[in-house]
Amino acid sequence: MCGIVAYVGRKIAQPLLIEGLKRLEYRGYDSAGIAVIDQDGGMHIRKAAGRISVLEDSLHNGPIPAGHVGMAHTRWATHGAPTEINAHPHTDDQGRVALVHNGIIENYAALKKALIEEGHTFVSQTDTEVLAMLIGDVYAEKIKHHKSNGVSVLQLAVQEALQDVEGTYGIAVICKDEPDTLVVARKGSPLIIGVGQDEYVVASDASAIVEHTTRVIYLNDNEMAVLRPESFRTTTIDDVEITPDIRQLEHKLEEYELGEYEHYMLKEIFEQPAAVRNCMRGRAKDSNIVLGGIADCESELRNAERFVLTGQGTAWHAGVVGDYLFEEIAGVPTECTYASEFRYRNPIVEKNTVFVAISQSGETADTLAAVREAKLRGALTLGLVNAVGSSIARETGRGIYLHAGPEIGVASTKAFTCQLTALTMLAVYLGRRRHTSPAECQELIAGLCAIPEQMEKVLAQSLKIRDIADEFHERENWLFLGRGYHYPVALEGALKLKEISYIHAEGMPAAEMKHGPIALINEGMPVVFIATRGVQYDKVISNIEEVRARGGKIIAVATEGDAQIRRYSDHVIEVPDTLEPLQPLLSVVPLQLLAYHAAVIRGCNVDKPRTLAKSVTVE
Repeated sequence: MCGIVAYVGRKIAQPLLIEGLKRLEYRGYDSAGIAVIDQDGGMHIRKAAGRISVLEDSLHNGPIPAGHVGMAHTRWATHGAPTEINAHPHTDDQGRVALVHNGIIENYAALKKALIEEGHTFVSQTDTEVLAMLIGDVYAEKIKHHKSNGVSVLQLAVQEALQDVEGTYGIAVICKDEPDTLVVARKGSPLIIGVGQDEYVVASDASAIVEHTTRVIYLNDNEMAVLRPESFRTTTIDDVEITPDIRQLEHKLEEYELGEYEHYMLKEIFEQPAAVRNCMRGRAKDSNIVLGGIADCESELRNAERFVLTGQGTAWHAGVVGDYLFEEIAGVPTECTYASEFRYRNPIVEKNTVFVAISQSGETADTLAAVREAKLRGALTLGLVNAVGSSIARETGRGIYLHAGPEIGVASTKAFTCQLTALTMLAVYLGRRRHTSPAECQELIAGLCAIPEQMEKVLAQSLKIRDIADEFHERENWLFLGRGYHYPVALEGALKLKEISYIHAEGMPAAEMKHGPIALINEGMPVVFIATRGVQYDKVISNIEEVRARGGKIIAVATEGDAQIRRYSDHVIEVPDTLEPLQPLLSVVPLQLLAYHAAVIRGCNVDKPRTLAKSVTVE
């Protein structure tokens, strides 16, 4: 949700921190701030409301002294408006301890009340300032009685303060009394430690680390680290020492760069053929699907009596497609549910239920909570995520990595099509072990392997789609309609338009339109139909005629060579012919491009849409 980057080492911290913030800005951009301890032990903090460029201008106009330890933060506001006062870092009222924080402190009000009664004074509306004040309060008490034995008092203060905290956090803490020390801790909000030569770079996302080192430690929940240029120590919050697992980052620096594209979203739309190939590589083989991440639970999957798919937003839309895939191809009862609803509705989890959590980041708070609830109720849990080492991947222990590559644009594109690819492979995997014939599986796999090349043919129509977007970009109400596999594609198309162009759009089953929403259709209203050839094609044509009769303008996504649909449509975007279960992989691409071009024409910030952040790590 927000972005953290912190540094301790031999380099000057400020340039590294600002560059790291820029790489993390897609995680939140309401305000930003930086704290650095100089060589004389002075702490210098600069904050600004707005984008990171505002903070950068402030530092350019009034530089702060150089230091070798520091931290920075880009915020997506939860508690308190996006103002300079509410921006991170926050300090205690003595200005001795500073902290940046991702997550939510749920009992902050009670803690704040107790600290005010002790005489502390607060200046912001945030829950984070309460945590900074609490650590500062404990530190002040401990320093009175501490005997020098090489143990960081800051470490002890953080450990003790966190015992009183309820909620989620990823934090970095510095103290001007310990100018060579950085303390970090995590519970429910990701933190990664980059291990360099006499230096450590800590961030909430690998994108801020990869430029400096490829060796990383993924902190687990209730773990912390004390970092100095010449040493580091990892423990639990209860001070049980643990041996860190140092891993190699999966992605290279150039994968995070914009390259020749104007926006990350456009880059990621055009990366989809390669991303889908990477998702399938080594997994789709002739008439068989090989999924190493679930090999040890093959028997449980074969005998599963019910699947529950879950996610939020785009991931939930992928899950709805998965619902159709699992029931048609694998012949297993399947339900797709919002993760945020599953946790709180007292769900029924029968014997032999498999729970599949879908998330690009692997850190989505609602989805992670749903995984834990499903595990508690006895379900076998699988993760379908893009981020190696993420919380959902570790919580489930089994699943399928998407291998889509880094996705920086807030509006998900290539992660969605890789989610569909992974769900299709899982459906074929299950079907082959239950009732689907080798010939049927082989046909599906062959069709899946052809998708990347077919995607390239759709992408080649980008300029044509831009012209359609230009014609309708001033219309403030759109409908997206589809049947069967294309109902969730309609949902996804509407979401993309809403997210980045701020146009009101609704996606729904085409048949549902007659039950109320048809009243919205007026002269010139754009209505997007996903109308590829399939079992419900004739029904979709009937729905198109109903819209035309009321003056709506028809934008049809249709099968290549379909002459009939042109008689009913104002605009037709063609996609290559493929098997019906695979059609969403192609039909969603023009909708992504339509939303992208509409947003650009309207002058919107495509990669950083207002009030949205990439990874939603709070409930």
